[in-house]
Amino acid sequence: MIINIIGLTGMILILFAFLMNQLHKWRDTFFIYDITNAIGSILLIIYSFLINSWPFIILNGVWFIISMRDIFLDIGTKERYRTNIGYKKKRNGR
Repeated sequence: MIINIIGLTGMILILFAFLMNQLHKWRDTFFIYDITNAIGSILLIIYSFLINSWPFIILNGVWFIISMRDIFLDIGTKERYRTNIGYKKKRNGR
């Protein structure tokens, strides 16, 4: 039962990030998008390991590495991190 919860949670997180991107609520450069993908993919790695599914371990491992690279790039540049955290900047004082 707990194995299925881990897998479902990881799947929901990755699909949620994808949905938010498709609805133009989050950009693929937003920090929250990368964090959500990283957490979802690590949960799917755990799930795949528990069910002994090597193709999905590799797939989600690559997904996790790419998400972590983007997270470190965002954190490495303070200005970029602030603009990519997911908040929209106000224009002309509105």
